[in-house]
Amino acid sequence: MSPDMTAKAKICGLTTPEGVRAAVDGGAAFVGFMFFPKSPRNIAPEAAARLAPPARAKGVKVVAVTVDPADAEVDAIAAGLSPDLIQLHGQESPARVREIAQRSGRSVIKVLHVAEAADVDAARAYEPLVEHLMFETKPAKDADRPGGLGKTFDWTLLAGRRFSRPWLLAGGLDPWNVEAAVAASGAPLVDVSSGVERGPGLKDPALITAFLDAVRRA
Repeated sequence: MSPDMTAKAKICGLTTPEGVRAAVDGGAAFVGFMFFPKSPRNIAPEAAARLAPPARAKGVKVVAVTVDPADAEVDAIAAGLSPDLIQLHGQESPARVREIAQRSGRSVIKVLHVAEAADVDAARAYEPLVEHLMFETKPAKDADRPGGLGKTFDWTLLAGRRFSRPWLLAGGLDPWNVEAAVAASGAPLVDVSSGVERGPGLKDPALITAFLDAVRRA
């Protein structure tokens, strides 16, 4: 990222009006709502739709976060929330990404789980199909969910990499390390969930504000 650019942020896993308001007032570019029963941040599409208006009013993009969604789930989210983007956080193949984008009529964020350089290389297959890429920490084999686990990866794996789509850095970011993460990776966009919580699924508006302040300094 060039020195005259400022990173932008996505606050993910929001479940309360207070959390959404802190994200919007703090200058987040995206807000994310999680549709995955195993997550402590899981929410129904209709509940997310009730939380989204303050974001929409300020031009903040609304993101529906899913994990290997079936067609019926894609349909329910598209109808219930009408998100700007659908984030695919599972093992979706390029073909499945294309199907979901076409079925929903929404742009897609595809998450790549990273532990080594080859995992970053895998993004190439998705670049023609998505609006954004996201690079997230690869979960342990015994993990019951693919993200929101508060673990970082080697940010320098992304340093100097160029992609045809804007990309987000995720995984273990918080108000205290996000400046270093942006410096090490060159990330133009960052994503946070557990790093702005006072407990599993409990967003802290003060931590959201602190995170967004740190992103502006990055």
